[in-house]
Amino acid sequence: MNTEALATAPPAVRLEGITKRFPGVVANHDIRITVEPGTVHAIVGENGAGKSTLMKILYGMQKPDEGTISVNGEERSFRTPSDAIAAGIGMVHQHFMLADNFTVLENIVLGAEPTTIGVLDRAGARRRIEALASGHGLHVDPDRLVEDLGVGDRQRVEILKVLYRGARILILDEPTAVLVPQEVEELFANLRELKAGGLTVIFISHKLDEVLSIADAITVIRRGTTVASVDPREVNARQLAELMVGSELPTPETRESTVTDTVELKVSGLTMEAEGFRPAPKGVPVAQYVDRLRQEGRRLLLDDVSFEIHRGEILGIAGVEGNGQSELIEAIMGIRPVHGEITLGDEDISGWTTLRRREAGIGYIPEDRHRQGLLLEASLWENRVLGHQTRKPARKGPWIDRRASKADTARIIEEYDVRTPGVDTLALALSGGNQQKLIVGREMSGEPRFLIAAHPTRGVDVGAQAAIWDHLRNARAAGLAVLLISADLDELIGLSDTLRVIYRGRLVARLDPSDVTPERLGGYMTGAITGTEET
Repeated sequence: MNTEALATAPPAVRLEGITKRFPGVVANHDIRITVEPGTVHAIVGENGAGKSTLMKILYGMQKPDEGTISVNGEERSFRTPSDAIAAGIGMVHQHFMLADNFTVLENIVLGAEPTTIGVLDRAGARRRIEALASGHGLHVDPDRLVEDLGVGDRQRVEILKVLYRGARILILDEPTAVLVPQEVEELFANLRELKAGGLTVIFISHKLDEVLSIADAITVIRRGTTVASVDPREVNARQLAELMVGSELPTPETRESTVTDTVELKVSGLTMEAEGFRPAPKGVPVAQYVDRLRQEGRRLLLDDVSFEIHRGEILGIAGVEGNGQSELIEAIMGIRPVHGEITLGDEDISGWTTLRRREAGIGYIPEDRHRQGLLLEASLWENRVLGHQTRKPARKGPWIDRRASKADTARIIEEYDVRTPGVDTLALALSGGNQQKLIVGREMSGEPRFLIAAHPTRGVDVGAQAAIWDHLRNARAAGLAVLLISADLDELIGLSDTLRVIYRGRLVARLDPSDVTPERLGGYMTGAITGTEET
């Protein structure tokens, strides 16, 4: 579609008076948004502001109680996502929905397979995928397995999936959450190609600098309603943050060093096989056995990972997702067996169960709050007990102390600003940011000695982000040792006392956070820069 046609075309999406109520809460109230065709329209707002509910309504996952939706000038009513897809709307979710053991082509056509006499028309699918890819700058190899792709390529596959189904309006939910700076630039180049082709993009993000660099228009949502529509050329990040939450944009700068001489956690030679753990044969030293694995060309998820974390220190691990971070966490937590040694204080905990490690004072903010951090169908006080059920205040003799657990949950709600009607509210009723604040509060309770913080502010607004940073800084000052794993490079650089880079399961660089830029750090993470720098 050319520029003149776009100028005279009706709005790609118009939402008028959208209201959605749930028991005890109004998620959306009188939302009004107009999205012009061929533009990138950003929607920003704090957690719990109603962005996710609004996008679910537009994508047919929920039905509004009031209001109208118009697509390309025609009023529509969506009962299911299939209705939205038929209207030309596609959604790329924050958590990718791809089958790792399928090829790119198989993932893209899954559920919409072209057939000839009941057989998958691979040649026809390939031609269409290649045409879409070249037409929109989304270059991927149709024959590669998804498990072999990096995060940026996986995201391109997700976008191609919705384009393959005929989408002309794309909803992107937190699309840069797991990308390094170079991949963000590639994504933005792709979005500009899509826009040039007449497609419309609705862009949801908490990263205000990115929003300002890519958006043609911005709508701000606060407490369930639209409060402003702004031109990105006329505002800066701090002004946008103030519109969102009424406060300035926080920065993750750490104050003076609190690192002590006492080593709290030490890992030595952690090595994990991709094919599954097999102990070294009797009489063969572990180091010799691991050398043998390398010589045999075995794929290693962790390869001789060693580091120390002192009391009062935050050690940041930077890496593109899929380079061993998850496996490192699972090894330290005792979730997966690993070769090597893990020491907490003066004790070798390598053979300990996960429960015993938790009881010894290891806190864990997981990377995926839904899969690893919460029981969504359970109440907040029951979620407070998770992982702490053998200790006070949860435990009283052989029983769970409900009264004490509820009282401590109320304390966490107040101290960590968890916005909820009460301790009996189900976890699924909370926004993502409030769920995260509950998890952080739970894991910071009980005086932990060592904390694993995996993506602690992923998907949270600037207000919640600032609060979580403050809690981590205060705990560090009180002597907590922290392993910080994050895709937010500003967060890593700002909070860490020491930075290590993990690439293909190996620690490849040691960097000084006071003397590294996000761009240079991203270079190490992607392997574009090699060599180790000692601080």
